[in-house]
Amino acid sequence: MTILKVIAVLLTGFFVGLTLEGIARKIMARVQRRYGPPWYQNFIDVFKALSKRGISHGWIFDFGILMALGGVIATLAFVPLGDLVAFPGLDNIFIIVYLFAVGALGMAMGMVGSGNPNASIGVARALTQMLGYELPYLISIAGVLYYYKTSSVSGLMMAQQDTWTLFKMPIGGIVAFVSLLGMLGKKPFDTPIAPAEIASGPMVELSAKYMGLLMLMHTFSIFVEIGLFVDIFLGVSNYFTFLLKFTIVWIIATLISSVLPRFRIEQVVKFYWKVPLSLAFVQVLFVLLGWVF
Repeated sequence: MTILKVIAVLLTGFFVGLTLEGIARKIMARVQRRYGPPWYQNFIDVFKALSKRGISHGWIFDFGILMALGGVIATLAFVPLGDLVAFPGLDNIFIIVYLFAVGALGMAMGMVGSGNPNASIGVARALTQMLGYELPYLISIAGVLYYYKTSSVSGLMMAQQDTWTLFKMPIGGIVAFVSLLGMLGKKPFDTPIAPAEIASGPMVELSAKYMGLLMLMHTFSIFVEIGLFVDIFLGVSNYFTFLLKFTIVWIIATLISSVLPRFRIEQVVKFYWKVPLSLAFVQVLFVLLGWVF
């Protein structure tokens, strides 16, 4: 049953993730008064890329991409999708954060191994941006863990039977959502990619099957990041209500991204360390004082 649940989680991440990415491209095009590609374009892109032979830049490059994809797949397997939990009792927030870091480090190692300076600049920007958004995000999550006295994601979800965490701790929810935009690489926090500046940064040397594997890694990463937000802040869910909440959060992030310009990397860090970080400390103070709705 565990194997079947893991397969169900990964298939959900694959089909739902690629579908919503295609819908997001359509929404962004409509906001910008374009027609946009069909919603299934991402499926075509992934299968076409995986069917082609790519150019390798050495074993570090190859291993880094496999490490990135493997780390994200392992992370997704531990994330509850509503009542679909592949590893009951092991869906601990610390395990998920640890495994997710493996994927990020694999991505950095592989892209730097390509030898392209634009890739190195993009990786440096991505790691700098992580330093910006992870601190307020983790502080806001720490307040939630302290309040509910559990680090189990399923436990955090079930503890919201009376009221969503988003309504109990609205400041922490806002901080987590703003940090989520940085994790997703949505504007104004898409500095590591910046196609007009550094030719898509880390992806500049990717082609064919390597690009296909990275697209899958990106799709699964989105599912991990938004899935955690839904589980921790948006109340108890079954499988279908989880997907509904997931879709709503993804569409809101896409709409915000479609109308904002890009920050410079120093602006990203200054913003996160001024506004969200300050609000995160305020939310933790409220939790310690018992001022929770």
